[in-house]
Amino acid sequence: MLITNGTAVLGLGDIGAGAGLPVMEGKAVLFKTFGGVDAFPICLNTKDVDEMVQTMTKDAIVFAMANPVPEILPDDAKAGGALIVGTGRLDFPNQINNVLAFPGIFRGALDVRAKEINKGMKLAAAYAIAELITEDELKPNYIIPEAFDLRLAPKVATYVAKATIKTGVTRRDNITPEIVEKHTKSLLNI
Repeated sequence: MLITNGTAVLGLGDIGAGAGLPVMEGKAVLFKTFGGVDAFPICLNTKDVDEMVQTMTKDAIVFAMANPVPEILPDDAKAGGALIVGTGRLDFPNQINNVLAFPGIFRGALDVRAKEINKGMKLAAAYAIAELITEDELKPNYIIPEAFDLRLAPKVATYVAKATIKTGVTRRDNITPEIVEKHTKSLLNI
């Protein structure tokens, strides 16, 4: 579910719950198109955090992505029963940010001279990020690597290079994923 009360919609300010519906519908389409995830917009006509929290089920997963102030703060979401909370902010656990993917996606694509960034490459990046957290490490406050985790770019670049080769959109056939990984690590001095 994509929930809004209309107070933090694309930096437009407080436009109201009803006016936020088209934006939430667009986000639902993006979830389905790029993630294969069915998402449903819900617009709450309240600014009362306690009332919003009461709408959540036990052990809910909340990604409050508005910046700089999330729609609901992690402590409030957890008090309402959320098990996992992620935001776009670096100062809270589980930061969801494109910085996790893009340095590695671009490095992998550039090194093999990809003709395009395709769905297979994006999925490869997502799998690379997901695989960095082991089962033993996985916990509600640690579901995704931190933005400054030096393992991110090399792993994502390597997976993206493999996907580029597999989907036939590389312009260089003399570059292997292993070369991309080594090159990326050298750029990071690791």
